[in-house]
Amino acid sequence: MEKRVLEQLVEADDAATDLIVLRKGELPAWLGGQPDSVRRWVEQTGFKAEPGTVCLLPGEGGALAGALAGLPDEDDPWAFAHFAPKLPVRTFRLAASLPAIQADRAATAWALAAYAFDRYKGRKANDLPRLVWPETADRARVTREVEAIALVRDLINTPASNMGPAELASAADALAARFGAKCRVIVGDGLEVENYPAIFAVGRAAAQNRRPRLIDLRWGDEMAPKLTLVGKGVCFDTGGLDLKPSSNMKLMKKDMGGAAHVLGLASMIMAAGLRLRLRVLIPAVENSVSGEAMRPLDVLATRKGLTVEVGNTDAEGRLILCDALAEASSEKPALLIDMATLTGAARSALGTDLPALFCNDDGLAAQILEQGEAEGEPLWRLPLHKPYRRMIDSKVADLTNATDSPHAGAITAALFLQEFVGPQIPWAHLDIMAWNGAARPGRPEGGEALALRALFATIAQRVGG
Repeated sequence: MEKRVLEQLVEADDAATDLIVLRKGELPAWLGGQPDSVRRWVEQTGFKAEPGTVCLLPGEGGALAGALAGLPDEDDPWAFAHFAPKLPVRTFRLAASLPAIQADRAATAWALAAYAFDRYKGRKANDLPRLVWPETADRARVTREVEAIALVRDLINTPASNMGPAELASAADALAARFGAKCRVIVGDGLEVENYPAIFAVGRAAAQNRRPRLIDLRWGDEMAPKLTLVGKGVCFDTGGLDLKPSSNMKLMKKDMGGAAHVLGLASMIMAAGLRLRLRVLIPAVENSVSGEAMRPLDVLATRKGLTVEVGNTDAEGRLILCDALAEASSEKPALLIDMATLTGAARSALGTDLPALFCNDDGLAAQILEQGEAEGEPLWRLPLHKPYRRMIDSKVADLTNATDSPHAGAITAALFLQEFVGPQIPWAHLDIMAWNGAARPGRPEGGEALALRALFATIAQRVGG
Protein backbone atom coordinates (compact mmCIF):
# COMPACT_ATOMS: atom_id res chain seq x y z
CA MET A 1 0.00 0.00 0.00
CA GLU A 2 2.80 2.40 0.91
CA LYS A 3 4.48 2.20 -2.48
CA ARG A 4 1.25 2.76 -4.32
CA VAL A 5 0.32 5.96 -2.52
CA LEU A 6 3.81 7.42 -2.85
CA GLU A 7 3.67 6.76 -6.58
CA GLN A 8 1.07 9.53 -6.77
CA LEU A 9 3.93 12.03 -6.31
CA VAL A 10 6.23 12.29 -9.33
CA GLU A 11 9.20 14.22 -10.66
CA ALA A 12 8.79 17.37 -12.78
CA ASP A 13 7.13 16.76 -16.12
CA ASP A 14 7.00 19.35 -18.92
CA ALA A 15 3.78 17.78 -20.15
CA ALA A 16 2.05 18.17 -16.78
CA THR A 17 -1.14 20.20 -16.57
CA ASP A 18 -1.29 23.31 -14.40
CA LEU A 19 -3.41 23.12 -11.25
CA ILE A 20 -4.38 26.56 -10.00
CA VAL A 21 -5.55 26.58 -6.38
CA LEU A 22 -7.63 29.51 -5.19
CA ARG A 23 -9.59 30.56 -2.17
CA LYS A 24 -13.04 31.94 -2.82
CA GLY A 25 -11.94 35.54 -2.25
CA GLU A 26 -9.05 35.17 -4.71
CA LEU A 27 -11.18 34.08 -7.67
CA PRO A 28 -12.34 37.54 -8.85
CA ALA A 29 -8.77 38.87 -9.09
CA TRP A 30 -7.66 35.77 -11.00
CA LEU A 31 -10.58 36.03 -13.41
CA GLY A 32 -9.76 39.71 -13.96
CA GLY A 33 -6.46 38.73 -15.52
CA GLN A 34 -7.91 36.15 -17.91
CA PRO A 35 -9.27 36.42 -21.48
CA ASP A 36 -13.02 36.89 -21.91
CA SER A 37 -13.39 33.29 -23.11
CA VAL A 38 -11.92 31.92 -19.86
CA ARG A 39 -14.04 34.20 -17.69
CA ARG A 40 -17.20 33.17 -19.51
CA TRP A 41 -16.31 29.50 -19.25
CA VAL A 42 -15.70 29.63 -15.52
CA GLU A 43 -18.89 31.63 -14.92
CA GLN A 44 -20.97 29.22 -17.03
CA THR A 45 -19.64 26.16 -15.15
CA GLY A 46 -20.77 27.78 -11.89
CA PHE A 47 -17.32 27.45 -10.32
CA LYS A 48 -17.08 29.69 -7.25
CA ALA A 49 -13.86 28.27 -5.73
CA GLU A 50 -15.86 26.59 -2.99
CA PRO A 51 -13.61 24.28 -0.96
CA GLY A 52 -13.02 20.96 -2.66
CA THR A 53 -14.50 21.93 -6.05
CA VAL A 54 -12.66 21.83 -9.37
CA CYS A 55 -13.12 23.38 -12.80
CA LEU A 56 -11.41 22.03 -15.93
CA LEU A 57 -10.20 24.74 -18.34
CA PRO A 58 -10.49 23.99 -22.07
CA GLY A 59 -7.65 24.78 -24.43
CA GLU A 60 -7.25 24.87 -28.20
CA GLY A 61 -8.64 21.96 -30.13
CA GLY A 62 -10.43 20.55 -27.11
CA ALA A 63 -7.24 19.99 -25.10
CA LEU A 64 -7.15 20.45 -21.35
CA ALA A 65 -5.42 23.76 -20.64
CA GLY A 66 -5.48 23.53 -16.86
CA ALA A 67 -7.68 23.11 -13.81
CA LEU A 68 -8.92 25.33 -11.01
CA ALA A 69 -9.39 24.01 -7.49
CA GLY A 70 -11.04 25.66 -4.49
CA LEU A 71 -9.27 25.87 -1.14
CA PRO A 72 -10.93 26.60 2.22
CA ASP A 73 -10.12 29.87 3.95
CA GLU A 74 -8.95 28.03 7.06
CA ASP A 75 -6.02 25.60 7.06
CA ASP A 76 -7.14 22.06 6.29
CA PRO A 77 -4.43 19.38 6.07
CA TRP A 78 -6.75 17.27 3.92
CA ALA A 79 -7.74 19.97 1.40
CA PHE A 80 -5.79 18.48 -1.52
CA ALA A 81 -7.28 15.03 -0.94
CA HIS A 82 -10.57 16.42 -2.30
CA PHE A 83 -9.12 17.19 -5.72
CA ALA A 84 -7.52 13.97 -6.95
CA PRO A 85 -10.76 11.93 -7.30
CA LYS A 86 -12.38 14.78 -9.26
CA LEU A 87 -9.62 15.31 -11.82
CA PRO A 88 -8.79 13.27 -14.94
CA VAL A 89 -6.06 10.65 -14.70
CA ARG A 90 -2.99 12.58 -15.80
CA THR A 91 -0.11 14.47 -14.17
CA PHE A 92 -0.74 17.87 -12.61
CA ARG A 93 1.66 20.47 -11.27
CA LEU A 94 0.94 23.42 -9.00
CA ALA A 95 0.89 26.60 -11.06
CA ALA A 96 2.30 28.60 -8.12
CA SER A 97 4.55 27.63 -5.23
CA LEU A 98 3.12 27.15 -1.76
CA PRO A 99 4.65 27.93 1.64
CA ALA A 100 6.64 24.91 2.86
CA ILE A 101 4.14 23.63 5.42
CA GLN A 102 1.26 23.91 2.93
CA ALA A 103 3.34 22.16 0.28
CA ASP A 104 4.01 19.28 2.68
CA ARG A 105 0.34 18.97 3.51
CA ALA A 106 -0.67 19.16 -0.15
CA ALA A 107 1.68 16.35 -1.09
CA THR A 108 0.70 14.18 1.88
CA ALA A 109 -3.03 14.59 1.31
CA TRP A 110 -2.72 13.99 -2.45
CA ALA A 111 -0.81 10.76 -1.87
CA LEU A 112 -3.19 9.48 0.80
CA ALA A 113 -6.21 10.19 -1.40
CA ALA A 114 -5.05 7.12 -3.33
CA TYR A 115 -4.92 4.86 -0.27
CA ALA A 116 -7.15 1.80 -0.57
CA PHE A 117 -7.02 -1.45 1.35
CA ASP A 118 -7.59 -3.80 -1.58
CA ARG A 119 -5.48 -6.79 -0.53
CA TYR A 120 -8.45 -9.14 -0.80
CA LYS A 121 -10.05 -7.65 -3.92
CA GLY A 122 -9.57 -9.16 -7.34
CA ARG A 123 -10.46 -5.79 -8.81
CA LYS A 124 -8.09 -3.11 -7.56
CA ALA A 125 -8.90 0.54 -6.86
CA ASN A 126 -9.06 2.90 -9.82
CA ASP A 127 -6.03 4.96 -10.80
CA LEU A 128 -5.95 8.61 -9.75
CA PRO A 129 -4.09 11.59 -11.19
CA ARG A 130 -0.51 12.24 -10.11
CA LEU A 131 0.99 15.42 -8.73
CA VAL A 132 4.47 16.76 -9.45
CA TRP A 133 6.26 17.13 -6.13
CA PRO A 134 5.62 20.71 -4.92
CA GLU A 135 8.98 22.49 -5.16
CA THR A 136 8.91 23.67 -1.54
CA ALA A 137 7.86 20.33 -0.06
CA ASP A 138 10.13 18.47 2.35
CA ARG A 139 10.20 15.15 0.52
CA ALA A 140 11.75 13.22 3.40
CA ARG A 141 9.08 14.43 5.81
CA VAL A 142 6.20 13.69 3.43
CA THR A 143 7.58 10.24 2.64
CA ARG A 144 7.95 9.16 6.25
CA GLU A 145 4.49 10.51 7.16
CA VAL A 146 2.75 8.83 4.23
CA GLU A 147 4.56 5.54 4.84
CA ALA A 148 3.72 5.61 8.57
CA ILE A 149 0.04 6.38 8.03
CA ALA A 150 -0.27 3.69 5.34
CA LEU A 151 1.47 1.19 7.63
CA VAL A 152 -0.92 1.94 10.51
CA ARG A 153 -3.95 1.65 8.26
CA ASP A 154 -2.76 -1.59 6.66
CA LEU A 155 -2.09 -3.28 10.00
CA ILE A 156 -5.47 -2.29 11.43
CA ASN A 157 -7.42 -3.14 8.28
CA THR A 158 -5.95 -6.63 7.98
CA PRO A 159 -8.49 -9.14 9.37
CA ALA A 160 -7.61 -11.03 12.52
CA SER A 161 -7.27 -14.26 10.54
CA ASN A 162 -4.13 -12.75 9.00
CA MET A 163 -3.10 -10.40 11.82
CA GLY A 164 -2.74 -12.44 14.97
CA PRO A 165 0.01 -12.07 17.57
CA ALA A 166 2.51 -13.93 15.35
CA GLU A 167 1.81 -11.75 12.31
CA LEU A 168 1.99 -8.58 14.40
CA ALA A 169 5.40 -9.74 15.64
CA SER A 170 6.46 -10.37 12.04
CA ALA A 171 5.44 -6.82 11.10
CA ALA A 172 7.58 -5.47 13.94
CA ASP A 173 10.46 -7.69 12.91
CA ALA A 174 10.23 -6.46 9.30
CA LEU A 175 10.28 -2.85 10.48
CA ALA A 176 13.30 -3.57 12.66
CA ALA A 177 15.14 -5.18 9.75
CA ARG A 178 14.42 -2.18 7.53
CA PHE A 179 16.05 0.26 9.93
CA GLY A 180 18.74 -1.91 11.51
CA ALA A 181 16.91 -2.26 14.83
CA LYS A 182 16.81 -5.32 17.06
CA CYS A 183 13.57 -7.12 17.77
CA ARG A 184 13.08 -9.78 20.43
CA VAL A 185 9.82 -11.67 20.94
CA ILE A 186 8.86 -13.61 24.09
CA VAL A 187 6.23 -16.24 23.26
CA GLY A 188 3.69 -18.26 25.25
CA ASP A 189 5.04 -19.95 28.36
CA GLY A 190 8.16 -17.80 28.06
CA LEU A 191 6.04 -14.92 29.36
CA GLU A 192 5.55 -16.73 32.66
CA VAL A 193 9.22 -17.65 32.82
CA GLU A 194 10.28 -14.03 32.26
CA ASN A 195 7.64 -12.61 34.61
CA TYR A 196 4.95 -11.14 32.38
CA PRO A 197 2.07 -12.92 34.11
CA ALA A 198 -0.76 -10.56 33.17
CA ILE A 199 0.03 -10.72 29.45
CA PHE A 200 0.13 -14.51 29.68
CA ALA A 201 -3.14 -14.70 31.63
CA VAL A 202 -5.03 -12.65 29.03
CA GLY A 203 -3.64 -14.49 26.02
CA ARG A 204 -3.44 -18.08 27.23
CA ALA A 205 -6.96 -18.99 26.03
CA ALA A 206 -6.00 -18.52 22.38
CA ALA A 207 -5.16 -21.35 19.99
CA GLN A 208 -1.61 -22.67 19.96
CA ASN A 209 -0.68 -20.76 16.80
CA ARG A 210 -1.97 -17.53 18.35
CA ARG A 211 -0.17 -17.71 21.69
CA PRO A 212 0.51 -14.39 23.47
CA ARG A 213 3.71 -12.51 22.87
CA LEU A 214 5.72 -9.53 24.06
CA ILE A 215 7.38 -7.72 21.17
CA ASP A 216 10.45 -5.71 22.18
CA LEU A 217 12.09 -3.51 19.50
CA ARG A 218 15.20 -1.42 20.24
CA TRP A 219 16.96 1.13 18.03
CA GLY A 220 19.39 4.00 18.29
CA ASP A 221 22.34 5.22 20.31
CA GLU A 222 22.42 3.53 23.71
CA MET A 223 23.83 6.72 25.23
CA ALA A 224 21.07 8.97 23.86
CA PRO A 225 17.92 9.98 25.81
CA LYS A 226 15.50 7.08 26.14
CA LEU A 227 12.06 7.09 24.56
CA THR A 228 9.76 4.11 25.14
CA LEU A 229 6.55 3.52 23.22
CA VAL A 230 3.99 0.98 24.42
CA GLY A 231 1.11 -0.16 22.22
CA LYS A 232 -1.91 -2.31 23.01
CA GLY A 233 -1.83 -5.33 20.70
CA VAL A 234 -5.11 -7.18 21.22
CA CYS A 235 -5.34 -8.75 17.78
CA PHE A 236 -8.94 -9.76 18.37
CA ASP A 237 -11.14 -9.18 21.39
CA THR A 238 -14.11 -11.44 21.99
CA GLY A 239 -14.48 -9.98 25.47
CA GLY A 240 -13.41 -13.30 26.96
CA LEU A 241 -15.92 -15.04 29.22
CA ASP A 242 -17.66 -11.66 29.60
CA LEU A 243 -18.47 -12.10 25.92
CA LYS A 244 -19.16 -9.05 23.78
CA PRO A 245 -22.43 -8.88 21.83
CA SER A 246 -21.92 -9.32 18.09
CA SER A 247 -22.46 -5.62 17.38
CA ASN A 248 -19.56 -4.70 19.67
CA MET A 249 -17.33 -7.57 18.53
CA LYS A 250 -17.57 -6.82 14.81
CA LEU A 251 -14.75 -4.24 14.67
CA MET A 252 -12.47 -5.91 17.17
CA LYS A 253 -9.78 -6.62 14.59
CA LYS A 254 -8.91 -2.97 15.27
CA ASP A 255 -8.16 -3.61 18.95
CA MET A 256 -4.47 -3.81 18.07
CA GLY A 257 -4.67 -0.20 16.84
CA GLY A 258 -2.38 1.04 19.62
CA ALA A 259 0.31 -1.41 18.51
CA ALA A 260 -0.11 -0.29 14.90
CA HIS A 261 0.28 3.34 15.99
CA VAL A 262 3.50 2.84 17.92
CA LEU A 263 4.98 0.92 14.99
CA GLY A 264 4.00 3.77 12.66
CA LEU A 265 5.47 6.34 15.04
CA ALA A 266 8.63 4.25 15.40
CA SER A 267 9.00 4.14 11.61
CA MET A 268 8.87 7.95 11.48
CA ILE A 269 11.45 8.27 14.25
CA MET A 270 13.86 5.82 12.65
CA ALA A 271 13.40 7.25 9.15
CA ALA A 272 14.20 10.72 10.48
CA GLY A 273 17.25 9.44 12.35
CA LEU A 274 16.33 11.22 15.58
CA ARG A 275 19.10 11.06 18.15
CA LEU A 276 17.45 8.99 20.85
CA ARG A 277 17.34 5.48 22.23
CA LEU A 278 14.03 4.04 21.08
CA ARG A 279 12.29 1.09 22.65
CA VAL A 280 8.91 -0.24 21.49
CA LEU A 281 7.01 -2.70 23.69
CA ILE A 282 3.90 -4.41 22.32
CA PRO A 283 2.02 -7.03 24.32
CA ALA A 284 0.29 -9.02 21.55
CA VAL A 285 -2.61 -11.31 22.47
CA GLU A 286 -5.97 -12.60 21.39
CA ASN A 287 -8.65 -12.37 24.08
CA SER A 288 -10.37 -15.68 23.38
CA VAL A 289 -12.79 -18.06 25.04
CA SER A 290 -11.63 -21.54 26.04
CA GLY A 291 -11.07 -23.67 29.11
CA GLU A 292 -7.89 -21.68 29.76
CA ALA A 293 -9.60 -18.28 29.75
CA MET A 294 -9.32 -16.06 32.80
CA ARG A 295 -12.53 -15.83 34.80
CA PRO A 296 -14.39 -12.95 36.44
CA LEU A 297 -13.03 -12.37 39.96
CA ASP A 298 -9.83 -14.28 39.26
CA VAL A 299 -6.83 -12.56 40.86
CA LEU A 300 -3.84 -12.06 38.58
CA ALA A 301 -0.23 -11.38 39.37
CA THR A 302 1.58 -8.59 37.48
CA ARG A 303 5.18 -7.80 36.66
CA LYS A 304 5.23 -4.95 39.18
CA GLY A 305 4.12 -7.26 41.98
CA LEU A 306 0.65 -5.74 42.39
CA THR A 307 -2.31 -8.12 42.27
CA VAL A 308 -5.36 -7.40 40.13
CA GLU A 309 -8.87 -8.76 40.55
CA VAL A 310 -10.59 -9.34 37.21
CA GLY A 311 -13.74 -7.30 37.49
CA ASN A 312 -14.47 -7.89 33.81
CA THR A 313 -12.62 -10.08 31.30
CA ASP A 314 -13.46 -7.52 28.60
CA ALA A 315 -11.19 -4.96 30.29
CA GLU A 316 -8.15 -6.92 29.13
CA GLY A 317 -6.23 -4.13 27.42
CA ARG A 318 -5.15 -2.52 30.66
CA LEU A 319 -4.03 -5.92 31.97
CA ILE A 320 -1.55 -6.51 29.17
CA LEU A 321 -0.42 -2.87 29.20
CA CYS A 322 0.33 -2.94 32.92
CA ASP A 323 3.11 -5.53 32.48
CA ALA A 324 4.57 -3.63 29.52
CA LEU A 325 4.46 -0.29 31.38
CA ALA A 326 6.16 -1.84 34.40
CA GLU A 327 8.98 -3.10 32.18
CA ALA A 328 9.20 0.24 30.37
CA SER A 329 9.48 2.05 33.71
CA SER A 330 12.37 -0.18 34.81
CA GLU A 331 14.69 1.73 32.47
CA LYS A 332 13.47 5.17 33.62
CA PRO A 333 13.05 6.59 30.11
CA ALA A 334 13.13 10.33 29.50
CA LEU A 335 9.67 9.97 27.93
CA LEU A 336 7.09 7.17 28.02
CA ILE A 337 4.08 7.13 25.69
CA ASP A 338 1.41 4.46 25.40
CA MET A 339 -1.35 4.24 22.82
CA ALA A 340 -4.40 2.04 23.08
CA THR A 341 -7.93 1.49 21.80
CA LEU A 342 -8.82 1.27 25.46
CA THR A 343 -12.31 2.50 26.35
CA GLY A 344 -15.68 3.19 24.83
CA ALA A 345 -16.00 5.90 27.48
CA ALA A 346 -13.37 8.01 25.71
CA ARG A 347 -15.29 7.69 22.43
CA SER A 348 -18.56 8.62 24.14
CA ALA A 349 -16.92 11.74 25.53
CA LEU A 350 -14.88 12.86 22.52
CA GLY A 351 -16.09 10.99 19.45
CA THR A 352 -13.96 9.05 17.00
CA ASP A 353 -11.62 11.78 15.69
CA LEU A 354 -10.38 13.24 18.96
CA PRO A 355 -7.91 11.13 20.98
CA ALA A 356 -8.17 11.42 24.75
CA LEU A 357 -4.85 12.48 26.27
CA PHE A 358 -3.93 11.66 29.85
CA CYS A 359 -0.61 12.93 31.15
CA ASN A 360 1.22 13.17 34.47
CA ASP A 361 3.33 16.15 33.31
CA ASP A 362 1.65 19.48 32.56
CA GLY A 363 4.52 20.69 30.40
CA LEU A 364 4.46 17.55 28.28
CA ALA A 365 0.68 17.69 27.93
CA ALA A 366 0.83 21.32 26.80
CA GLN A 367 3.50 20.45 24.25
CA ILE A 368 1.49 17.57 22.77
CA LEU A 369 -1.67 19.69 22.58
CA GLU A 370 0.22 22.57 20.95
CA GLN A 371 1.76 20.29 18.34
CA GLY A 372 -1.62 18.69 17.75
CA GLU A 373 -3.08 22.06 16.82
CA ALA A 374 -0.06 22.95 14.67
CA GLU A 375 -0.21 19.64 12.78
CA GLY A 376 -3.99 19.63 12.31
CA GLU A 377 -4.31 16.64 14.66
CA PRO A 378 -6.12 17.96 17.74
CA LEU A 379 -6.30 15.99 20.98
CA TRP A 380 -8.22 16.68 24.18
CA ARG A 381 -6.77 16.30 27.64
CA LEU A 382 -8.77 14.47 30.29
CA PRO A 383 -7.73 14.50 33.96
CA LEU A 384 -6.00 11.85 36.03
CA HIS A 385 -8.48 12.75 38.76
CA LYS A 386 -7.01 11.38 42.00
CA PRO A 387 -10.30 11.14 43.96
CA TYR A 388 -11.47 8.52 41.42
CA ARG A 389 -8.54 6.27 42.36
CA ARG A 390 -10.76 4.69 45.03
CA MET A 391 -12.97 3.33 42.21
CA ILE A 392 -10.30 0.80 41.21
CA ASP A 393 -9.78 -0.53 44.75
CA SER A 394 -10.51 -4.23 45.24
CA LYS A 395 -11.65 -5.97 48.42
CA VAL A 396 -9.43 -8.98 47.76
CA ALA A 397 -6.51 -7.65 45.68
CA ASP A 398 -4.47 -4.48 45.25
CA LEU A 399 -6.58 -3.32 42.29
CA THR A 400 -9.52 -4.24 40.12
CA ASN A 401 -9.39 -3.86 36.34
CA ALA A 402 -13.04 -2.76 36.07
CA THR A 403 -15.24 -0.79 38.40
CA ASP A 404 -18.93 -1.37 39.05
CA SER A 405 -19.61 2.31 38.34
CA PRO A 406 -20.90 3.34 34.89
CA HIS A 407 -19.05 6.66 35.19
CA ALA A 408 -15.58 7.97 34.27
CA GLY A 409 -14.48 4.80 32.49
CA ALA A 410 -11.67 6.43 30.51
CA ILE A 411 -10.30 8.13 33.63
CA THR A 412 -10.36 5.02 35.82
CA ALA A 413 -8.63 3.05 33.04
CA ALA A 414 -5.90 5.69 32.87
CA LEU A 415 -5.56 5.72 36.65
CA PHE A 416 -5.14 1.94 36.55
CA LEU A 417 -2.29 2.29 34.04
CA GLN A 418 -0.68 5.05 36.10
CA GLU A 419 -0.21 2.56 38.96
CA PHE A 420 2.37 0.80 36.79
CA VAL A 421 4.28 3.89 35.62
CA GLY A 422 7.36 4.69 37.65
CA PRO A 423 7.47 7.93 39.66
CA GLN A 424 9.08 10.95 38.01
CA ILE A 425 8.76 9.45 34.51
CA PRO A 426 7.02 11.86 32.09
CA TRP A 427 4.17 9.75 30.71
CA ALA A 428 1.39 10.28 28.19
CA HIS A 429 -1.46 7.85 27.57
CA LEU A 430 -3.57 8.20 24.42
CA ASP A 431 -6.96 6.48 24.32
CA ILE A 432 -7.77 6.32 20.59
CA MET A 433 -10.43 5.02 18.21
CA ALA A 434 -8.05 4.08 15.33
CA TRP A 435 -10.99 3.76 12.93
CA ASN A 436 -12.96 5.89 10.46
CA GLY A 437 -16.63 5.00 10.59
CA ALA A 438 -17.33 6.84 7.33
CA ALA A 439 -15.17 7.78 4.36
CA ARG A 440 -13.83 11.29 3.83
CA PRO A 441 -11.32 12.55 1.25
CA GLY A 442 -7.96 10.96 2.04
CA ARG A 443 -9.49 9.01 4.92
CA PRO A 444 -11.44 5.96 3.75
CA GLU A 445 -13.63 3.96 6.06
CA GLY A 446 -11.47 1.63 8.12
CA GLY A 447 -8.26 1.81 10.10
CA GLU A 448 -6.89 5.28 10.76
CA ALA A 449 -3.74 6.84 12.19
CA LEU A 450 -4.28 9.55 14.79
CA ALA A 451 -1.83 12.04 16.35
CA LEU A 452 1.31 10.57 14.76
CA ARG A 453 2.61 13.92 13.51
CA ALA A 454 1.80 15.66 16.79
CA LEU A 455 3.67 13.02 18.79
CA PHE A 456 6.62 12.97 16.39
CA ALA A 457 7.01 16.75 16.63
CA THR A 458 6.81 16.59 20.43
CA ILE A 459 9.39 13.80 20.59
CA ALA A 460 11.74 15.61 18.21
CA GLN A 461 11.59 18.74 20.36
CA ARG A 462 11.75 17.03 23.73
CA VAL A 463 14.19 14.13 23.43
CA GLY A 464 15.28 13.73 19.82
CA GLY A 465 17.18 16.94 19.13
